[in-house]
Amino acid sequence: MVFLRSPFVHDHPHLLRHGRVVLRHPLVADFEEWVKLREASRDFLRPWEPQWSDTEFGKFNFRSRIRHYQQQVKNDLGYPFFIFHGEEGHLLGAITASNVRRGVAQICSVGYWIGEPYARQGLMGEALTALVGYAFGNLALHRMEAACLPGNAASINLLRRTGFAQEGTARDYLKIAGKWQDHLLFARISQPN
Repeated sequence: MVFLRSPFVHDHPHLLRHGRVVLRHPLVADFEEWVKLREASRDFLRPWEPQWSDTEFGKFNFRSRIRHYQQQVKNDLGYPFFIFHGEEGHLLGAITASNVRRGVAQICSVGYWIGEPYARQGLMGEALTALVGYAFGNLALHRMEAACLPGNAASINLLRRTGFAQEGTARDYLKIAGKWQDHLLFARISQPN
């Protein structure tokens, strides 16, 4: 199957900056720093993510992940970014505009995680603000969607602070921490009518 570059993507900057954060696409060279942060944040992240596989921290698995990310960008299906501290340069977490749908929809889904040492410092809000600007500007999307567990107060507050409105609840939406769970659905549109 051949995918053509979307006519909606006018330019694709290497870095996105906002406030204290810099977003850039993941590289194989990020492997060790990624493993260290994910392992150190395991208990913090586990309640909010799918179960981790036995090969979660394998270098082969990470290389496959990077290849998948590159294909997603090439085919205008997703735009993954690692989040770095703008001054200190260390990895903070990740954020992705995925499931890009074109045509009459012009939508993406947003997902994110942040390492435990950097949580609740406003850094993810800065990263999400950068991604919103990129999605509505460079990618010419009209709508961004996000979902979070009803008990994830930090994520609910983040989405509300960055202009996302709650639209409903999806039953058994995603398999998180080993079980199908309901999620609150949020969305933000580029230019409300």
